[in-house]
Amino acid sequence: MQQVDVKIKTEYITLDNLLKYAGLVGTGGEAKYIISIGEVDVDGELELRRGRKIRPENVVTVGDVVIKVEAT
Repeated sequence: MQQVDVKIKTEYITLDNLLKYAGLVGTGGEAKYIISIGEVDVDGELELRRGRKIRPENVVTVGDVVIKVEAT
């Protein structure tokens, strides 16, 4: 598994923006697609909402990539 650390200055980031910010997708359309086909887990559970609020305590998994969100 590969781990990607993302630091945010706000209270949360939406799931689709997190995927773009972490460099896993290039566009919002790509993010929407991989979320809609069930490729994304949040805290070990399937997530189908692209607007899901991701906070620093959440762990997002896409395939073999784990995204850890940290507050700055």
